[in-house]
Amino acid sequence: MDLTIIPGSRIVEVARLAFTTPDVDFLCFGESDQPSPAAARQAATQALADGETRYPDVRGLPALRQALSGYLTGLHAKPVPESRIQVTASGMAAVSIAMAAVVRAGHRVVIHSPTWPNIANAARLRGAVVEEIDLDAQPDGGFRLDLDRLDTMMAGARVFVLNSPGNPTGWTATEAELRAIRDIARRHGAWLIADEVYSRLVYDGRAAAPSMLDIADPDDRIIVCNSFSKTWVMTGWRLGWLVVPEGTAEHIVDIVEAVHSGVAPFIQRAGVAAIADTETMERFRTHCAVGRDLASQALAELNFVRYRPPVGAFYAFLAVDGLHDSLDLAKKLVTRHGVAVAPGVAFGSAGEGWLRVCFAQSAGLMERAMQRLRDGIRAEMGSS
Repeated sequence: MDLTIIPGSRIVEVARLAFTTPDVDFLCFGESDQPSPAAARQAATQALADGETRYPDVRGLPALRQALSGYLTGLHAKPVPESRIQVTASGMAAVSIAMAAVVRAGHRVVIHSPTWPNIANAARLRGAVVEEIDLDAQPDGGFRLDLDRLDTMMAGARVFVLNSPGNPTGWTATEAELRAIRDIARRHGAWLIADEVYSRLVYDGRAAAPSMLDIADPDDRIIVCNSFSKTWVMTGWRLGWLVVPEGTAEHIVDIVEAVHSGVAPFIQRAGVAAIADTETMERFRTHCAVGRDLASQALAELNFVRYRPPVGAFYAFLAVDGLHDSLDLAKKLVTRHGVAVAPGVAFGSAGEGWLRVCFAQSAGLMERAMQRLRDGIRAEMGSS
């Protein structure tokens, strides 16, 4: 059959194996074991009871756009008016719509690697040529972006996609780095698509990670993508949003109409309630910080693993000395040791030799799963 073919997910490959294997702890998905906010669930139930099941305003319910405007304006250094906000059916839909708006067949799209594979696939579906700039792995397990190399690669490129805080690395750009990235894009006349879904999950005392919304002018060629999935523990709700340049919203809404024609209103009511429920977000960040500490304690006992606790997101990304086939190791960890983690190669060739662990889990699960992971790596890598 004549179908468009894109690379399959190695994370899903591991997960499918884990689903058919008894007694496996799941740390492979970017998802917590915590429940969505009670206020969101109640709001959705009430909206259903009230009959809010008809076609919505494709831009998003005014109440949600206004709530997002207030939330973002309060969080960032520059105001974000409601007129620049577009509600989408998930953060992935936000990325896809941003790609549809600015990318055409043959355009070059630059993406830093390792990174979430869906971003590159969204570009490939537009017929783009995807070029990866590898983050520089540091001796302590951290990462940095070579801005001079990025400047060189952006010559003639259409888009740079920035994911900060990043999945899987936890790499988080500083405000100075964001300004440099913005200036590089301006100099080359390129677009920036900023995936900021983990912006609230930072562990250095700040309310949020540095954002393009802190430094971008309203008419910059910058589209910011975000989602309710991570900050508000609402992965299955499929609710996200875009912040688009001033004067482009009417063009973006036409693309949304063609892609998914709006988001169910009862889901959007849940989003309004989630934004108002600030306690859930703070509790979840604390929950993730505990998981981060547990992961760090467990990995500190492995002298052939390089790992630095991330500044942002909720993943431990660890390099294993001598590992050349992370997918094979991930499968063995499932079948022989009862723990599912994501292979680093799932996030691009720069991720080979690494494993990703989602630490946004309850303490009991983390303690058991990290013991299994620690024992499994020791057994499979033949070291101690």
